[in-house]
Amino acid sequence: MKNILADLKRRDHKRRLGGLDIFKYIGPGLLVTVGFIDPGNWASNFAAGSEFGYALLWVVTLSTVMLIILQHNVAHLGIVTGLCLSEAATQYAPKWVSRPILATAVLASVSTSLAEILGGAIALEMLFKIPIVWGAVLTTAFVFIMLFTNSYKKIERSIIAFVSVIGLSFIYELFLVHIDWPAAAAGWVTPSFPEGSMLIIMSVLGAVVMPHNLFLHSEVIQSHEYNKRDDASIRKVLKYELFDTLFSMIVGWAINSAMILLAAATFFQEDIHVEELQQAKSLLEPLLGGSAAVVFALALLLAGISSTITSGMAAGSIFAGFFGEAYHIKDSHSQVGVALSLGVALLLIFFIGDPFKGLLISQMVLSIQLPFTVFLQVGLTSSKRVMGKYANSKWNSTVLYAIATIVTVLNVMLLVSAL
Repeated sequence: MKNILADLKRRDHKRRLGGLDIFKYIGPGLLVTVGFIDPGNWASNFAAGSEFGYALLWVVTLSTVMLIILQHNVAHLGIVTGLCLSEAATQYAPKWVSRPILATAVLASVSTSLAEILGGAIALEMLFKIPIVWGAVLTTAFVFIMLFTNSYKKIERSIIAFVSVIGLSFIYELFLVHIDWPAAAAGWVTPSFPEGSMLIIMSVLGAVVMPHNLFLHSEVIQSHEYNKRDDASIRKVLKYELFDTLFSMIVGWAINSAMILLAAATFFQEDIHVEELQQAKSLLEPLLGGSAAVVFALALLLAGISSTITSGMAAGSIFAGFFGEAYHIKDSHSQVGVALSLGVALLLIFFIGDPFKGLLISQMVLSIQLPFTVFLQVGLTSSKRVMGKYANSKWNSTVLYAIATIVTVLNVMLLVSAL
């Protein structure tokens, strides 16, 4: 009888713990989410809402759906193989395929770092009247110190929490302004291409579905030391990872949508086009009053710093993958990748005359590189040689290739509109 009772207690104990298991797997998705609630997103969203009202909300919806599918898929690669996307490309893809794509991925990381550093510099200008160039130098130097000393881990949660609060405040403000909800609902699901909108469409797309985040997610998913010794353990991790991805990306969708909605309800209605990120501080004034400018600038600064950290990590992961190595800041190849991303981005900022336009163009560059990374990723995750029995089904491969095709078509449309 005692043995039976003991066995029941053990089973009950496991069952109660099982309900909490999910919290062990939340983290990588949130880190990626911070990466796409960044200065580049802010600029793209405010420009979309102020210039085209609710018409471009569909881009956020489409981008988020794409992001969920792609991030979940690349997390599978990391969980099943123990390799990040860059390592897997080097190990399994022909060099003439992997090397050019990884090289362009490093350039995409540079473009991301440029936007994040610019955001931090704009915030410092708002707070302390520091010129953009010197603000960029200070932001870059701070991130270098955080990354190369690993001390960023000590403040990472605080940054995520603060940026999340600001994001949620944008959502809360939707109840303080007049939103044309029928028009917004139509905008979320009805694709439209207003004249002159292709640059902003591609900027919003690139700001949400960021190539470097695909590399980063496959890397950081391995920082959680999951028990993956058998098939049951792998399937459990895959299940909880899906929740992490869904939860994190839906939060990101809500915050990005809220930014466009607020810009549409305020700037667009008054026929005011946002031409500098500083204008957007007025969106927080109904909630924060005179403190809006300071809080907005602090949020922008922390968003810029946290996102620069993630883009630097992604560049380190991509560059280390060239040599079949995982990311580690003490490794020379990872260090070179980080230095390339942040250093080249800082150098480019010295030649940018219009910071806001620079933010938009940097996000557009990401969307141009995206199809190459997606085609590479889908090829790897569809291969039984790479993934074994966890390779994509034909249906999954079809959906993933369709995403890559859609992004490619949008890029062609951008090129045609530019010509």
